[in-house]
Amino acid sequence: MKVVYTDVLVIGGGLAGLRLAIAAKRRGHDALILSLVPPKRSHSKAAQGGMQASLGNVIKGQGDNEDVHFEDTVRGSDWGADQEVVRMFVNTAPKAVRELAAWGVPWSRVRRGDRTVVINGQKVTITERDEAHGLVAQRDFGGTKKWRTCYVSDCTGHAMLQAVGDQAIAASIPVHERTEALALIHDGGRCYGAVVRDLVTGALSAYVAKATAITTGGAGRLYRVTTNAVICEGIGHAIALETGVAALGNMEAVQFHPTGIFPAGILVTEGCRGDGGLLKDADGHRFMPDYEPEKKELASRDVVSRRMEEHIAKGKGVKSRFGEHIWLDITLLGEHHIRHNLREVFEICHYFLGVDPVKEMIPVRPAQHYTMGGVRTKPTGESPTLKGLFSAGEAACWDMHGFNRLGGNSVAETVVAGMIVGEYVADFCDRSENDVSIPTGVVRGFLEREQAKLDRLVHGGGTEDAAAIRARMQEIMTAKVGIFRRGKDLEEAVDELQKLLVRSRSIGLRSRVPGPNPELVIAYRTQKMLKLALTVAYGALTRTESRGAHFREDHPRRNDVQWLKRTLATWKNETDTLPALDYEPLDVRRMELPPGWRGYGAKDYADHPDTAARQAEVDAIKEKHEDRFERQRALMPYAHLLPKRLQGRNERIDERFPPAEPNGTPESEFAWESE
Repeated sequence: MKVVYTDVLVIGGGLAGLRLAIAAKRRGHDALILSLVPPKRSHSKAAQGGMQASLGNVIKGQGDNEDVHFEDTVRGSDWGADQEVVRMFVNTAPKAVRELAAWGVPWSRVRRGDRTVVINGQKVTITERDEAHGLVAQRDFGGTKKWRTCYVSDCTGHAMLQAVGDQAIAASIPVHERTEALALIHDGGRCYGAVVRDLVTGALSAYVAKATAITTGGAGRLYRVTTNAVICEGIGHAIALETGVAALGNMEAVQFHPTGIFPAGILVTEGCRGDGGLLKDADGHRFMPDYEPEKKELASRDVVSRRMEEHIAKGKGVKSRFGEHIWLDITLLGEHHIRHNLREVFEICHYFLGVDPVKEMIPVRPAQHYTMGGVRTKPTGESPTLKGLFSAGEAACWDMHGFNRLGGNSVAETVVAGMIVGEYVADFCDRSENDVSIPTGVVRGFLEREQAKLDRLVHGGGTEDAAAIRARMQEIMTAKVGIFRRGKDLEEAVDELQKLLVRSRSIGLRSRVPGPNPELVIAYRTQKMLKLALTVAYGALTRTESRGAHFREDHPRRNDVQWLKRTLATWKNETDTLPALDYEPLDVRRMELPPGWRGYGAKDYADHPDTAARQAEVDAIKEKHEDRFERQRALMPYAHLLPKRLQGRNERIDERFPPAEPNGTPESEFAWESE
C-alpha cells in the first residue's frame, strides 16, 4: 500500500488550484497538486474575454467601484448568490489583478487620448484621461453598468495561467500529472485525502492530507454541445457527492453561453459583443434590441441565450446542413481591432470554420458553458458538513454566482477564491487539532474498495457499453435539461437517467490491460457522471420556478416566496438511483440588496414576504449614511470574513485614500494602490 503524506492536497491544477496551493505554501505548509494534465494545459487557459475587477481606469469605467460590481453580480445571479461572498469577491478582485500584474500578466493597457470604439452598432470617439495612461484597461461585458473586464487581448486565461503556473514552479510546489482522484478518504465527518489512480500505470495510491481541496473545474461534458474541454467531466463534484456527507449546491443552475461557434460549440468570447459585435438573424436583422431594448446584446448570458433560441423558434434562424444558427457580426470592428484584440477569435474562426471574421459573419448558437453549482462551502471555502474538505473555483458552490454567472466573474473567481480559500486552508492546517490521525486500516479499506470497483469493471463480465451510455446521457441532458425546461421533459430525463445509471453498473470492457486503459477510464467516469446528471435533472424537476439560467416554461415566474433558497444534494447510498435533496433558505432580512428586477429579462416574479420590510430598512440606512463605506458596513458587515491581509480598500484614480496613521485603521493600513 503506497501512501503519500502532505499538508494540503489540491485536486485540480487550473488557476484556482494553483493559486490556493501558492497561498498555503507561502504560509509554510506543504502543498501537492493532482492534475489530469500538465497544469498549463488546464481548461483555465481557454478563458478569453477577461476578468472583472472594479479598477475604473478607462473613461467608460469611471465611477466604478465595489458597490457597483456587487450590485451587478447579485442582479446577474437573480438573487441566488450569497451576498456576503459576493462582497468578499468584489473587494479582492482588484487586488488579484494587481498581484497578477506584478507576476507578469501583460494586461492590455490604457492609452491617453482619443480612440474609436463601437457602441450600440455605431462608431464613437472617446477620450482616455492622461492620468490613466499605462494603467490596466477594461472592456464592456454583459450585465454590467460599467466597463470593468480587464483583459489580455482575448487570451486572458492563457496569460494568467502561465503567470500563476510559473509562481507555483518558483514555490517548488509538486504537481503529480496524469493522476486522478477516484474517491475521498473520510472517516465520519472528517476528510483525510483521496484515493488516486495513476493514469499511466493504473496503480492506486492513497494521498493523506490535513486539508483536501477540490478545484477540478466544471461539468460541461454532461452535455453533448459544450464549450468545456474534454477533461471537464465533473469528477471533482462526483467524488464529493459520493461521500454521502458533503453536499452539492444548486446543481440545476447550468449556464449556456450565447456564442459557441456552430456546430462545434467552441467558445467565441463575450468580448466580441462587449467590443461592439451584433447578433443578426437570417434576414440580417439585428434582433436583440427588439427583446432587450436597454441592454441589447449585453444582457446577461442566460437572457441572451434564451432570446436567441426564441428567435430561432420563430423561424428566424439561419438554416444550414447542421441545423439552424444565428449570425455574430464583428466585421464593423475592423481588421486591426479583430487581429489585435480578438486574435484568438480570428484563429478559431479560420481553423474550425474556414471563416474570415474580418469580412464574414460567424455562425453561433448557445452551448453549455458553466456550472454554477458545485461543492457547497462556507465563506471560508470549507464544506459545512465534511471537515477538512475545501473547494474553490467552478467546482465550488461558494456561492457568488447564484443561478447565473456574469461574464468575466469566473476567471476572476479562480484567483480570488484561490487567494481567500488558500489563506483559510493555511489557518486550518495551523491548528494542532487538525493534525492527521487516521488509522492505517481506514486508508487501506478505501484503497481496497476502489480497487474492487475497478476489478468488477474489468473482470465482472458486464455487457453494457460505457461509451454508448455516456452518449445517450449527453443527448438526454442536451434535449431535456437545457436552456428551456419543461416538467414532462424533466420527468422523462430523470427516469431515463436512472435506467442508464442501473445499466452502468453492468458495464463490460473489451480491454483488460492494467496500465493506461482509456476504456476503463470512460467506464468509471461515466458511472460518476450519471450521478451528477441526475443531480442536475432532479434538482431542475423539483425547482418549480424560473431563476437565472434555470428556466421552466411551465413555471416561468421567479418565485421568491417558495424558492428563494439553495438546493443541497447528497448521495446517501451506493445503490441509490436519486440524490437526496434538501434546501438552504436565503435570509432576505440580512441582504444588502433585497430581491427585485434585474434590469433586463422579464419583470415577472413573486416577492418574498420580507422583501418590502428589508427594502425600507435599506433605504433608511442609505439616507442616514453619506460615506459609502459606512453605509455598506451598516447594511451588511462582511470584512471579518476576509483574511486580514485582504481586508483593505482599493484605490482608484478618482478615489484616493489618505496615508496611514502610525496606528492606521484597517482600511488605510492595507490600501492597495492603482495599477
